[in-house]
Amino acid sequence: MRLLSTLLLLGACSLCSAAEPLPPLETTTSSLTPAISMVDTLSPDISIDVGAVVETTASITYSFSREDFDNPLVEIRTSLGSMVLELFPDEAPRTVENFIGLAEGTMPWIDPDTGLEVMRPFYDGLVFHRIIDGFMIQGGSPTGLGDGSPGFSFPDEINARSLGLDKMQVFDDQGRPHPILTIRNQQDFQEKILAPLYAQMGITSEQQLEDKIDEIDQRLRNMSVKESFENLGYRYTERVISRMPVRGVIAMANSGPNTNGSQFFINLGDSDWLAGKHTVFGKVRAGLDVLDAIGKVTVDNQNRPVEDVIILSIRLITI
Repeated sequence: MRLLSTLLLLGACSLCSAAEPLPPLETTTSSLTPAISMVDTLSPDISIDVGAVVETTASITYSFSREDFDNPLVEIRTSLGSMVLELFPDEAPRTVENFIGLAEGTMPWIDPDTGLEVMRPFYDGLVFHRIIDGFMIQGGSPTGLGDGSPGFSFPDEINARSLGLDKMQVFDDQGRPHPILTIRNQQDFQEKILAPLYAQMGITSEQQLEDKIDEIDQRLRNMSVKESFENLGYRYTERVISRMPVRGVIAMANSGPNTNGSQFFINLGDSDWLAGKHTVFGKVRAGLDVLDAIGKVTVDNQNRPVEDVIILSIRLITI
């Protein structure tokens, strides 16, 4: 008796004929979708304090701890205050290089207004265009509307094994999906699990589904969360060690696998359902009160602040 046969038959309703392909999976440009019900973080944040640091910049004194004195520090000055972040180049070298290059104005990018290549600080004057209290603040859109890019994109830097995604099974023994997948209904199951699996197996008709029903059942029984994400197009590396997207981390926003550019988000809370899909490349070391204050601003029904929260500058700071 197939444990997942009912789910498979329900999923089959989306298959029409061999001539009609499966609908594409929808993505939203540089957006993040919070789960309806948050679950506890699956892996604790790594915290290895190697000493307290006192840093003074422009009459502002910060006292904080950091994991590695060799890691770069950046100060994000906003209209509501400043934050200091420690970046993790060993965990996301390309991402850190890109973020610093855009912030400092040492990396060329395409001005969306003129279409010309420029070299000036990218983030100065931009806004946090999307804020969800308890979840995250998002910025880095050159238009301020949540779209746009620096004129290029680069790959994710994520180690799924270090996040434990290869040890998480998509379904438990009762056929219930893993909470990290945020599968809340049949449509989610179809879009996140079945459609990518059918595409990977070349299934485009109900007849093909019937012919391969046993193979599909076995694949689903043995599928890890890592494999399910790979079916969606994510590709992972073991050249780095990744960490979970917990409170205070900064990570890249994107519109799907390998679509990183300039947009980033800083977590107001733990968001383990984003693990394996967004490159984490730093963490707030001073200014969590500022982060929380930004998270509490009034927003409209699109989660855009009613009054702009402006990024005045993002710069490297030294000790």
